[in-house]
Amino acid sequence: MTLTAMTELGLTAFLISAGSQSYTWASPGYYSLLILTCFMAAWTIVFAGAYVVWALDGGIHLLANVASSVIWLLLTSVLWGSGAGLMYSSRVSSSCHKSASITRCRQLVTVEALGWAEFGVCCITLGATLLWLRQGISKRKPGYARDSRTFV
Repeated sequence: MTLTAMTELGLTAFLISAGSQSYTWASPGYYSLLILTCFMAAWTIVFAGAYVVWALDGGIHLLANVASSVIWLLLTSVLWGSGAGLMYSSRVSSSCHKSASITRCRQLVTVEALGWAEFGVCCITLGATLLWLRQGISKRKPGYARDSRTFV
Protein backbone atom coordinates (compact mmCIF):
# COMPACT_ATOMS: atom_id res chain seq x y z
CA MET A 1 0.00 0.00 0.00
CA THR A 2 2.75 2.42 0.96
CA LEU A 3 4.81 1.97 -2.20
CA THR A 4 1.83 2.40 -4.49
CA ALA A 5 0.75 5.49 -2.55
CA MET A 6 4.26 6.97 -2.76
CA THR A 7 4.28 6.42 -6.52
CA GLU A 8 0.83 7.98 -6.82
CA LEU A 9 1.84 10.95 -4.67
CA GLY A 10 4.93 11.65 -6.78
CA LEU A 11 3.09 11.37 -10.08
CA THR A 12 0.11 13.49 -9.04
CA ALA A 13 2.34 16.16 -7.49
CA PHE A 14 4.27 16.32 -10.76
CA LEU A 15 1.09 16.55 -12.84
CA ILE A 16 -0.35 19.27 -10.59
CA SER A 17 2.87 21.26 -10.88
CA ALA A 18 3.20 20.77 -14.65
CA GLY A 19 -0.47 21.55 -15.25
CA SER A 20 -0.35 24.68 -13.11
CA GLN A 21 2.53 26.04 -15.18
CA SER A 22 0.90 25.49 -18.56
CA TYR A 23 -2.81 25.36 -17.55
CA THR A 24 -3.43 22.21 -19.57
CA TRP A 25 -5.97 19.85 -18.04
CA ALA A 26 -7.75 16.88 -19.57
CA SER A 27 -11.14 18.25 -18.47
CA PRO A 28 -12.35 21.21 -16.37
CA GLY A 29 -12.62 19.25 -13.11
CA TYR A 30 -9.45 17.24 -13.55
CA TYR A 31 -7.29 19.60 -11.47
CA SER A 32 -9.55 19.01 -8.45
CA LEU A 33 -9.38 15.26 -9.01
CA LEU A 34 -5.58 15.38 -9.08
CA ILE A 35 -5.59 17.27 -5.78
CA LEU A 36 -8.00 14.67 -4.34
CA THR A 37 -5.73 11.86 -5.52
CA CYS A 38 -2.71 13.62 -4.05
CA PHE A 39 -4.53 13.90 -0.70
CA MET A 40 -5.54 10.22 -0.83
CA ALA A 41 -1.95 9.20 -1.50
CA ALA A 42 -0.69 11.27 1.44
CA TRP A 43 -3.49 9.83 3.62
CA THR A 44 -2.47 6.28 2.67
CA ILE A 45 1.21 6.94 3.36
CA VAL A 46 0.37 8.25 6.85
CA PHE A 47 -2.05 5.37 7.47
CA ALA A 48 0.31 2.62 6.33
CA GLY A 49 3.31 4.24 8.04
CA ALA A 50 1.41 4.49 11.31
CA TYR A 51 0.41 0.84 11.04
CA VAL A 52 4.04 -0.20 10.50
CA VAL A 53 5.11 1.89 13.51
CA TRP A 54 2.35 0.26 15.55
CA ALA A 55 3.42 -3.23 14.49
CA LEU A 56 7.14 -2.66 15.10
CA ASP A 57 6.98 -0.48 18.21
CA GLY A 58 4.43 -2.35 20.25
CA GLY A 59 1.33 -0.24 19.72
CA ILE A 60 2.20 2.77 21.89
CA HIS A 61 1.41 5.50 19.34
CA LEU A 62 -2.08 7.02 19.35
CA LEU A 63 -2.21 7.51 15.58
CA ALA A 64 -1.04 3.97 14.98
CA ASN A 65 -3.74 2.53 17.21
CA VAL A 66 -6.41 4.46 15.35
CA ALA A 67 -4.91 3.53 11.98
CA SER A 68 -4.96 -0.17 12.80
CA SER A 69 -8.73 -0.25 13.10
CA VAL A 70 -11.03 -1.61 10.44
CA ILE A 71 -12.84 1.73 10.22
CA TRP A 72 -9.72 3.52 8.98
CA LEU A 73 -9.02 0.78 6.46
CA LEU A 74 -12.62 0.90 5.25
CA LEU A 75 -12.45 4.69 4.90
CA THR A 76 -9.23 4.41 2.91
CA SER A 77 -10.82 1.81 0.61
CA VAL A 78 -13.85 4.04 0.04
CA LEU A 79 -11.62 7.03 -0.73
CA TRP A 80 -9.58 5.11 -3.31
CA GLY A 81 -12.63 3.50 -4.90
CA SER A 82 -14.50 6.78 -5.25
CA GLY A 83 -11.40 8.65 -6.40
CA ALA A 84 -10.53 6.08 -9.06
CA GLY A 85 -14.16 5.97 -10.18
CA LEU A 86 -14.27 9.75 -10.53
CA MET A 87 -11.00 9.66 -12.48
CA TYR A 88 -12.47 7.05 -14.80
CA SER A 89 -15.66 9.01 -15.41
CA SER A 90 -13.86 12.30 -16.10
CA ARG A 91 -11.14 10.88 -18.33
CA VAL A 92 -11.36 12.18 -21.88
CA SER A 93 -9.60 9.31 -23.66
CA SER A 94 -7.36 6.37 -22.87
CA SER A 95 -6.24 5.73 -26.41
CA CYS A 96 -2.57 6.62 -26.00
CA HIS A 97 -0.95 3.81 -27.99
CA LYS A 98 0.12 6.10 -30.83
CA SER A 99 1.73 8.65 -28.55
CA ALA A 100 5.25 8.70 -27.12
CA SER A 101 6.12 6.83 -23.93
CA ILE A 102 6.13 9.89 -21.70
CA THR A 103 3.10 11.99 -22.57
CA ARG A 104 0.37 13.62 -20.54
CA CYS A 105 -2.15 11.06 -21.82
CA ARG A 106 -0.13 8.09 -20.55
CA GLN A 107 0.57 9.83 -17.25
CA LEU A 108 -3.14 10.46 -16.64
CA VAL A 109 -4.00 6.85 -17.46
CA THR A 110 -1.26 5.75 -15.05
CA VAL A 111 -2.74 7.89 -12.26
CA GLU A 112 -6.07 6.17 -12.76
CA ALA A 113 -4.50 2.69 -12.96
CA LEU A 114 -2.56 3.25 -9.74
CA GLY A 115 -5.77 4.44 -8.08
CA TRP A 116 -7.55 1.22 -9.03
CA ALA A 117 -4.53 -0.82 -7.88
CA GLU A 118 -4.52 0.95 -4.52
CA PHE A 119 -8.27 0.37 -4.18
CA GLY A 120 -7.75 -3.35 -4.86
CA VAL A 121 -4.91 -3.61 -2.34
CA CYS A 122 -7.02 -1.82 0.28
CA CYS A 123 -9.97 -4.16 -0.32
CA ILE A 124 -7.76 -7.25 -0.10
CA THR A 125 -6.20 -5.94 3.12
CA LEU A 126 -9.64 -5.16 4.53
CA GLY A 127 -10.88 -8.64 3.65
CA ALA A 128 -7.81 -10.27 5.19
CA THR A 129 -8.22 -8.19 8.35
CA LEU A 130 -11.89 -9.11 8.69
CA LEU A 131 -11.04 -12.78 8.12
CA TRP A 132 -8.31 -12.57 10.73
CA LEU A 133 -10.73 -10.97 13.21
CA ARG A 134 -13.37 -13.62 12.54
CA GLN A 135 -10.91 -16.46 13.08
CA GLY A 136 -9.52 -14.78 16.18
CA ILE A 137 -12.93 -14.47 17.81
CA SER A 138 -13.82 -18.13 17.28
CA LYS A 139 -10.46 -19.43 18.54
CA ARG A 140 -9.96 -17.05 21.44
CA LYS A 141 -8.69 -18.63 24.65
CA PRO A 142 -9.36 -17.08 28.05
CA GLY A 143 -6.48 -14.88 29.16
CA TYR A 144 -4.76 -14.94 25.75
CA ALA A 145 -4.42 -11.60 23.98
CA ARG A 146 -3.71 -11.84 20.26
CA ASP A 147 -3.34 -8.97 17.84
CA SER A 148 -2.21 -8.42 14.27
CA ARG A 149 1.43 -8.20 15.34
CA THR A 150 1.31 -11.98 15.75
CA PHE A 151 1.54 -12.29 11.97
CA VAL A 152 4.35 -9.76 11.47
